Amino acid sequence: MSTTETRKHTTPVIKLNQPDDSYKFQPLPMATGFYPYHLSSSAFNILDNRKLVFHMVGDTGGVRNPDFQRKVASEMVLQIKEAEAPADQAQFLYHLGDIVYHHGEMSGYYEQFFSPYRHYPGPVFAIAGNHDSDVNPDSEPYESLDAFRAVFCDTGRKKISFSRDANWQSMVQPNVYWTLETPLARIIGLYSNVPKYGVITDEQRRWFIEELKIAQRSRPEQALIVCLHHSPYSADINHGSSIAMIAFLEGVFSETGIRPDIVFSGHVHNYQRFHKNYPDGKTVPFIVAGAGGFDELHPLAQKGDPAYNDEHVLFNGVKLQHYCDAQHGFLKMTIERLANGLMLTGEYYAIPHQEAHAKSVLNDRFTVLV
Repeated sequence: MSTTETRKHTTPVIKLNQPDDSYKFQPLPMATGFYPYHLSSSAFNILDNRKLVFHMVGDTGGVRNPDFQRKVASEMVLQIKEAEAPADQAQFLYHLGDIVYHHGEMSGYYEQFFSPYRHYPGPVFAIAGNHDSDVNPDSEPYESLDAFRAVFCDTGRKKISFSRDANWQSMVQPNVYWTLETPLARIIGLYSNVPKYGVITDEQRRWFIEELKIAQRSRPEQALIVCLHHSPYSADINHGSSIAMIAFLEGVFSETGIRPDIVFSGHVHNYQRFHKNYPDGKTVPFIVAGAGGFDELHPLAQKGDPAYNDEHVLFNGVKLQHYCDAQHGFLKMTIERLANGLMLTGEYYAIPHQEAHAKSVLNDRFTVLV
């Protein structure tokens, strides 16, 4: 391991002296479905109650160099095609936000999403990132999340007019915050808006509390997974951790007495796996998987750099277990039913940059027993 690597932070950091950009907050659109905003995977023929395999990735959009997003997309497709058995094939992709850059305009979706993902064989579910939600003041007037909702939150599946020759069909997610119900997991997707460190409305907080209670009643038959775009914990130089998102999550966990089995996020353009050890002995992994295609990756901060602080009471018990900050990549998640519970297995595949036609390589593997 190089000296540079050994000097990188192994705990979350706060990036100091960041401007207040709360003015970027965008009002939430109306839901397209009915409360409590659930979508069953059975509508997509995902029915197996013994094994569930799916991909996860965030921040796939690319405006300057599209090669990375295309490579990530093609490697996921190739992985499905080369699976040893049908049961090992990913059945869907769950996108962690920032599908298009730098604003959520319809004009960005063809080059940054429809075209590179045209051959992905399964459905693509998503939560919106800050760039998907932001509004370009120099464009023709439109509302925040107009394009995202047309692609992912339609009232019925149909061809999307701006998908051109990709012939992409819209999804029917009931809201911008929603829960995907599968036989082996309930995946709660939060919407954290535009500001750099995320904002969750009071209405969404109340919904989230109820979703945790509903999910708790389904344990241990179903794993409880929480997804949000803004990373609660990070050691990177561009964003650092979101104290707002940590306080939000931990406040709800404390109020309900319910914690998820794992938390996923994007926003930061790299891969990081943190484990948070709680006083009662429970360990919850917090995974950052935001190296899905945007050409600018975010390296980890160096110890001793005065621009970052790693001391905060909310960081207690949190430690970085693994990271990949110099290669793009994606996650493959597998949930299997065991005799005495569930096992979640995460595999992060990184794509070497130095080789033009390099295949993705297993970079990290972890398990969670439920």
